[in-house]
Amino acid sequence: MKLKDAIQNLGQTKATAIAHKLSNEMNVDWDAGACFVFKVITNDPNRVPGNIGGVNDDEHTAIKKWLQKYQTGKEGCASKRVSNPPGIVADPIIEEIIGAKLTNLTSEELNKVTYAHRLGMSAENILGLMLEEYLAINLQAHGWHCAWGETVKSVDFVNEDGSLLQIKNRSNSENSSSSAVRDGTEIEKWYRIKADRIEYMWTSLNRICGTSHLSEEDFVSFVTSTIKSNPNCLAVEENNPWQQQKN
Repeated sequence: MKLKDAIQNLGQTKATAIAHKLSNEMNVDWDAGACFVFKVITNDPNRVPGNIGGVNDDEHTAIKKWLQKYQTGKEGCASKRVSNPPGIVADPIIEEIIGAKLTNLTSEELNKVTYAHRLGMSAENILGLMLEEYLAINLQAHGWHCAWGETVKSVDFVNEDGSLLQIKNRSNSENSSSSAVRDGTEIEKWYRIKADRIEYMWTSLNRICGTSHLSEEDFVSFVTSTIKSNPNCLAVEENNPWQQQKN
Protein backbone atom coordinates (compact mmCIF):
# COMPACT_ATOMS: atom_id res chain seq x y z
CA MET A 1 0.00 0.00 0.00
CA LYS A 2 1.26 3.43 -0.93
CA LEU A 3 1.40 6.08 1.77
CA LYS A 4 -1.10 8.24 -0.11
CA ASP A 5 -3.63 5.41 -0.05
CA ALA A 6 -2.91 4.73 3.62
CA ILE A 7 -3.65 8.32 4.59
CA GLN A 8 -6.79 8.45 2.49
CA ASN A 9 -8.04 5.16 3.98
CA LEU A 10 -7.44 6.31 7.54
CA GLY A 11 -8.39 9.95 7.29
CA GLN A 12 -6.37 12.84 8.68
CA THR A 13 -7.18 12.38 12.37
CA LYS A 14 -6.51 8.65 12.57
CA ALA A 15 -3.40 8.83 10.34
CA THR A 16 -1.98 11.56 12.55
CA ALA A 17 -2.70 9.60 15.73
CA ILE A 18 -0.91 6.54 14.32
CA ALA A 19 2.06 8.63 13.18
CA HIS A 20 2.31 10.24 16.62
CA LYS A 21 2.24 6.86 18.37
CA LEU A 22 4.83 5.38 16.01
CA SER A 23 7.10 8.41 16.41
CA ASN A 24 7.25 7.80 20.16
CA GLU A 25 8.16 4.15 19.58
CA MET A 26 10.85 5.14 17.05
CA ASN A 27 12.32 8.03 19.08
CA VAL A 28 11.34 10.56 16.43
CA ASP A 29 10.80 13.97 18.04
CA TRP A 30 7.22 14.54 16.96
CA ASP A 31 6.78 18.02 18.43
CA ALA A 32 10.11 19.37 17.13
CA GLY A 33 8.86 19.46 13.55
CA ALA A 34 7.63 16.06 12.40
CA CYS A 35 4.05 16.86 13.38
CA PHE A 36 3.95 19.97 11.18
CA VAL A 37 5.55 18.20 8.24
CA PHE A 38 3.15 15.25 8.50
CA LYS A 39 0.21 17.64 8.68
CA VAL A 40 1.05 18.95 5.22
CA ILE A 41 0.70 15.55 3.57
CA THR A 42 -2.50 14.71 5.44
CA ASN A 43 -3.98 18.05 4.34
CA ASP A 44 -3.09 17.61 0.68
CA PRO A 45 -2.68 14.22 -1.05
CA ASN A 46 -0.72 15.92 -3.84
CA ARG A 47 2.12 16.54 -1.40
CA VAL A 48 2.50 12.87 -0.40
CA PRO A 49 5.74 11.40 -1.79
CA GLY A 50 4.95 8.68 -4.29
CA ASN A 51 7.93 6.47 -3.42
CA ILE A 52 6.86 5.50 0.11
CA GLY A 53 5.00 2.25 0.66
CA GLY A 54 4.81 -1.00 -1.28
CA VAL A 55 2.63 -4.00 -1.99
CA ASN A 56 3.46 -5.64 1.35
CA ASP A 57 2.72 -2.56 3.47
CA ASP A 58 -0.42 -1.75 5.39
CA GLU A 59 -1.39 1.66 6.76
CA HIS A 60 0.88 1.37 9.80
CA THR A 61 4.00 0.23 7.95
CA ALA A 62 3.54 2.85 5.22
CA ILE A 63 3.42 5.59 7.85
CA LYS A 64 6.37 4.02 9.65
CA LYS A 65 8.40 4.18 6.43
CA TRP A 66 7.61 7.89 6.15
CA LEU A 67 8.87 8.45 9.70
CA GLN A 68 12.00 6.42 8.97
CA LYS A 69 12.66 8.51 5.85
CA TYR A 70 12.19 11.72 7.82
CA GLN A 71 14.51 10.61 10.63
CA THR A 72 17.17 9.26 8.26
CA GLY A 73 17.22 12.60 6.45
CA LYS A 74 17.53 14.49 9.72
CA GLU A 75 20.34 12.27 10.99
CA GLY A 76 22.15 12.56 7.66
CA CYS A 77 22.55 16.32 7.95
CA ALA A 78 25.93 17.84 7.13
CA SER A 79 27.11 18.21 10.73
CA LYS A 80 26.67 14.47 11.34
CA ARG A 81 27.34 13.01 7.90
CA VAL A 82 30.28 10.83 6.98
CA SER A 83 30.61 11.16 3.20
CA ASN A 84 32.05 8.47 0.97
CA PRO A 85 34.69 9.20 -1.67
CA PRO A 86 33.63 8.92 -5.32
CA GLY A 87 32.86 5.34 -6.21
CA ILE A 88 34.28 5.61 -9.71
CA VAL A 89 37.85 6.17 -10.86
CA ALA A 90 38.90 9.14 -12.97
CA ASP A 91 38.89 8.49 -16.70
CA PRO A 92 42.51 8.92 -17.98
CA ILE A 93 41.27 10.36 -21.27
CA ILE A 94 40.24 13.57 -19.47
CA GLU A 95 43.87 14.44 -18.82
CA GLU A 96 44.70 13.65 -22.44
CA ILE A 97 42.01 16.02 -23.66
CA ILE A 98 43.11 18.85 -21.38
CA GLY A 99 46.78 18.20 -22.11
CA ALA A 100 46.16 18.38 -25.87
CA LYS A 101 44.75 21.89 -25.43
CA LEU A 102 47.00 23.17 -22.62
CA THR A 103 50.28 21.72 -23.83
CA ASN A 104 52.35 23.53 -21.21
CA LEU A 105 50.89 21.47 -18.35
CA THR A 106 52.99 18.64 -16.96
CA SER A 107 51.63 15.19 -16.17
CA GLU A 108 51.68 16.07 -12.48
CA GLU A 109 49.73 19.27 -13.08
CA LEU A 110 47.18 17.45 -15.23
CA ASN A 111 46.73 14.91 -12.45
CA LYS A 112 46.11 17.75 -10.00
CA VAL A 113 43.49 19.21 -12.36
CA THR A 114 41.67 15.87 -12.39
CA TYR A 115 41.63 15.58 -8.62
CA ALA A 116 40.77 19.24 -8.08
CA HIS A 117 37.67 18.62 -10.18
CA ARG A 118 36.78 15.53 -8.15
CA LEU A 119 37.26 17.44 -4.92
CA GLY A 120 35.05 20.24 -6.20
CA MET A 121 32.35 17.73 -7.08
CA SER A 122 32.50 16.29 -3.56
CA ALA A 123 32.03 19.80 -2.17
CA GLU A 124 29.06 20.40 -4.47
CA ASN A 125 27.52 17.13 -3.33
CA ILE A 126 27.24 18.38 0.25
CA LEU A 127 26.38 22.00 -0.50
CA GLY A 128 22.66 21.29 -0.58
CA LEU A 129 22.89 19.53 2.78
CA MET A 130 24.79 22.48 4.22
CA LEU A 131 22.14 24.93 3.02
CA GLU A 132 19.31 22.76 4.28
CA GLU A 133 20.81 22.41 7.77
CA TYR A 134 21.71 26.10 8.01
CA LEU A 135 18.11 27.03 7.26
CA ALA A 136 16.69 24.35 9.54
CA ILE A 137 18.68 25.76 12.45
CA ASN A 138 17.90 29.39 11.74
CA LEU A 139 14.25 29.14 10.74
CA GLN A 140 12.80 26.87 13.41
CA ALA A 141 12.30 29.74 15.86
CA HIS A 142 10.23 31.45 13.16
CA GLY A 143 7.87 28.50 12.75
CA TRP A 144 9.58 26.87 9.77
CA HIS A 145 10.44 23.15 9.87
CA CYS A 146 12.52 21.12 7.46
CA ALA A 147 10.83 18.30 5.54
CA TRP A 148 13.86 16.09 6.12
CA GLY A 149 14.46 13.26 3.68
CA GLU A 150 12.18 14.67 0.96
CA THR A 151 9.12 13.70 2.98
CA VAL A 152 6.88 16.30 1.33
CA LYS A 153 6.69 16.31 -2.45
CA SER A 154 8.33 19.40 -3.99
CA VAL A 155 8.59 21.10 -0.58
CA ASP A 156 11.67 21.58 1.61
CA PHE A 157 10.28 23.62 4.51
CA VAL A 158 6.82 23.95 6.02
CA ASN A 159 5.55 26.63 8.34
CA GLU A 160 3.27 26.08 11.30
CA ASP A 161 0.79 28.40 9.58
CA GLY A 162 0.66 26.12 6.52
CA SER A 163 3.04 28.06 4.27
CA LEU A 164 5.33 25.99 2.06
CA LEU A 165 8.83 26.71 0.79
CA GLN A 166 11.04 25.09 -1.83
CA ILE A 167 14.75 25.97 -1.78
CA LYS A 168 17.49 25.55 -4.35
CA ASN A 169 21.12 26.55 -4.32
CA ARG A 170 21.21 28.14 -7.80
CA SER A 171 18.69 29.74 -10.09
CA ASN A 172 19.28 27.17 -12.83
CA SER A 173 18.59 24.22 -10.50
CA GLU A 174 14.92 24.96 -9.92
CA ASN A 175 12.59 22.25 -11.14
CA SER A 176 9.29 22.66 -12.88
CA SER A 177 7.13 20.79 -10.38
CA SER A 178 3.70 22.23 -9.83
CA SER A 179 3.44 24.85 -7.10
CA ALA A 180 -0.32 24.67 -6.71
CA VAL A 181 -1.75 22.92 -3.68
CA ARG A 182 -5.20 22.51 -2.25
CA ASP A 183 -7.00 25.60 -0.91
CA GLY A 184 -5.06 27.94 -3.19
CA THR A 185 -1.83 27.97 -1.21
CA GLU A 186 1.29 28.20 -3.33
CA ILE A 187 4.78 26.94 -2.72
CA GLU A 188 7.19 29.83 -2.29
CA LYS A 189 10.38 29.22 -4.29
CA TRP A 190 13.80 30.56 -3.41
CA TYR A 191 17.34 30.06 -4.63
CA ARG A 192 20.53 31.19 -2.91
CA ILE A 193 22.57 32.52 -5.86
CA LYS A 194 22.01 33.44 -9.49
CA ALA A 195 23.60 31.10 -12.00
CA ASP A 196 24.98 33.72 -14.39
CA ARG A 197 26.56 36.09 -11.84
CA ILE A 198 27.45 36.38 -8.18
CA GLU A 199 24.22 37.77 -6.75
CA TYR A 200 22.84 36.36 -3.52
CA MET A 201 19.13 36.26 -2.75
CA TRP A 202 19.09 36.31 1.05
CA THR A 203 17.05 39.51 1.16
CA SER A 204 14.15 37.78 -0.54
CA LEU A 205 14.39 34.79 1.81
CA ASN A 206 14.34 37.08 4.84
CA ARG A 207 11.19 38.63 3.42
CA ILE A 208 9.54 35.25 2.81
CA CYS A 209 10.42 33.87 6.23
CA GLY A 210 9.94 36.99 8.32
CA THR A 211 13.60 37.08 9.31
CA SER A 212 16.39 39.63 9.03
CA HIS A 213 19.57 37.79 10.01
CA LEU A 214 20.07 35.33 7.13
CA SER A 215 23.04 36.28 4.96
CA GLU A 216 25.82 34.85 2.82
CA GLU A 217 28.39 35.84 5.43
CA ASP A 218 26.52 33.93 8.11
CA PHE A 219 26.09 30.93 5.82
CA VAL A 220 29.82 30.89 5.02
CA SER A 221 30.55 30.97 8.75
CA PHE A 222 28.23 28.00 9.27
CA VAL A 223 29.86 26.05 6.43
CA THR A 224 33.40 26.55 7.68
CA SER A 225 32.52 25.74 11.30
CA THR A 226 30.65 22.61 10.20
CA ILE A 227 33.63 21.34 8.19
CA LYS A 228 35.98 22.07 11.07
CA SER A 229 33.79 20.22 13.57
CA ASN A 230 33.00 17.36 11.16
CA PRO A 231 35.77 17.10 8.54
CA ASN A 232 34.43 13.71 7.43
CA CYS A 233 31.48 15.58 5.92
CA LEU A 234 33.65 16.32 2.89
CA ALA A 235 35.07 13.19 1.30
CA VAL A 236 38.68 13.49 0.11
CA GLU A 237 40.30 10.51 -1.57
CA GLU A 238 43.47 9.23 0.07
CA ASN A 239 45.41 9.51 -3.20
CA ASN A 240 44.17 13.01 -3.94
CA PRO A 241 47.30 15.17 -4.37
CA TRP A 242 45.47 18.07 -2.71
CA GLN A 243 45.17 16.05 0.49
CA GLN A 244 46.96 17.83 3.32
CA GLN A 245 50.27 16.29 4.24
CA LYS A 246 50.07 14.25 7.41
CA ASN A 247 52.51 15.09 10.17
